[in-house]
Amino acid sequence: MKLEQRAPKFLGRDSDAESFQVTRTEGSCVFDANGKRYIDFLAGWCVGNLGWSNAEIERALRAASKVKYVYPYYLYRPWVDLAELLAKIAPARLTKSFRATGGSEAVEIALQIAMVHTNRRGIMSIEDAYHGNTIGGLSVGASSNRETYPNLLPHCFKISPPLNRAALRKVDNRLRKRDVAAFIMEPISCNLNVLMPEKEFMTGLARLCKKYGTLLIVDEVACGWGRTGRLFATEHFPIAPDIMCLAKAITGGYAPMGAVMTTATVAKSAEQDGSFYSTYGWHPLAVEAALVNVRYWIRHKTKLLAHVNAISTVFAERLAQIEFKQRPTIRAKGLAIAVEFDDSDYADEIASRCEENGLLLTSSDNAITMFPPLNIERRLVEEGLKILERSAGGT
Repeated sequence: MKLEQRAPKFLGRDSDAESFQVTRTEGSCVFDANGKRYIDFLAGWCVGNLGWSNAEIERALRAASKVKYVYPYYLYRPWVDLAELLAKIAPARLTKSFRATGGSEAVEIALQIAMVHTNRRGIMSIEDAYHGNTIGGLSVGASSNRETYPNLLPHCFKISPPLNRAALRKVDNRLRKRDVAAFIMEPISCNLNVLMPEKEFMTGLARLCKKYGTLLIVDEVACGWGRTGRLFATEHFPIAPDIMCLAKAITGGYAPMGAVMTTATVAKSAEQDGSFYSTYGWHPLAVEAALVNVRYWIRHKTKLLAHVNAISTVFAERLAQIEFKQRPTIRAKGLAIAVEFDDSDYADEIASRCEENGLLLTSSDNAITMFPPLNIERRLVEEGLKILERSAGGT
């Protein structure tokens, strides 16, 4: 039986698989079963931020320690080493890490911590946002989730973009009731086609959260680790979050891992009154990869971010020159890039043609989005954009 026939028989998915079978990943490219190369403008949706061939991480995993598993209640030096490194590079005040297996669990833990710390039950978020696939994550995501899962958490409140002064007034009206435990958002939303809030909104949101006793949770699962031209997207704004969620590129894509970082005050409440047991949170192999990845970022941060911002300019300038069939809106912050059209069918057509022509990106709603590896070579960017231009014209 062919793979195409076996897959739907035994493997459950929420959508049909793409048409090609991945057999190899290398650098900023993916290869299929026929040996065809695809330039990767997706990086696993912000997972492989350093590409798919980081020699340092691969060496570390080959030489991984003899510890195969650690029971969560034992001491383990690499856990402490990683948490200490994260505290050194995180936004101010975030000093303690809680273990998780990935982004969904990290968000779930963050919501629970907020409720424990504030003794409140309300959560506020951005309409149509994505924060994972747990009940908590779905509850603070798109309101349409409630059509599929009618028993999601109550007391979840949403505001719709644009995130400007008018939206801030709506936040004020809701938070003043002092029953909202946390406001959760991506500082720059990769999952909402690179939605960028106005600086006034972010500074005002932080001020309102502090005023009304609501915790500010920044979800950096996708937009963290250099994706937007700063190590964390939060750093684009003069704010100090109470909780930060990390995952995806925290290990460079070599192993699943998530983390929840909090202030010392919030952590104290969580440790006294919460329970955040995670059987596979920070598995030893994942920790090995994360330690190398974080140390790599510490050594190469300036060079990497300079490259991200330089290549971002290449994308923005080149995309503006492409003669799309419809005039798009282009948003680029670092290497989080969205090209938005009036017609979702056109976006889907472009993504499909790009794949046929050897370029991987994705379409979401009425936009195509691109999240290439942060260290992608300029020659591959130019080659990929030529494929995009050809695909946008229908050839």
